[in-house]
Amino acid sequence: MSALNDIGGEERLRDLVNRFYDRMETDPEAYPLHRLHFRGHGLEHIRQAQFEFLSGFFGGRAYYRERFGHMNLRELHEHVPIRTEDAELWLQTFDKALEDCGMMGIPAVERIRATLRRAAHMLVNDVHDWRLDSPVNPHADQPGV
Repeated sequence: MSALNDIGGEERLRDLVNRFYDRMETDPEAYPLHRLHFRGHGLEHIRQAQFEFLSGFFGGRAYYRERFGHMNLRELHEHVPIRTEDAELWLQTFDKALEDCGMMGIPAVERIRATLRRAAHMLVNDVHDWRLDSPVNPHADQPGV
């Protein structure tokens, strides 16, 4: 049995990933995470990539590795300024998504959370933080953003 099976399979994982990114887009507390995606492929791309990555990470099919040839977290995030507070916010937002999806308390989820905590803190770096040079919300003057 894999952690992916324990949470209910790929459909439940997709629900979790979508809930996580829905929170990132709508929860004011998660705005700093959302902002990190302003300089990337955007959240639609990352939703699919996150599902593919977590499928393999949770012991299911390694879609991400099949598509990109690796699952090296440091390499994937080497261009992203990640501070300790960003790592903690990511973990808090993921925990809220787990709660929203009714997955807290599943033994495999507790193991996943511990592994994600180590992984998130491993990504903390000293890459130049462009957020310090940019307006807080470059889309503030656009309706609907």
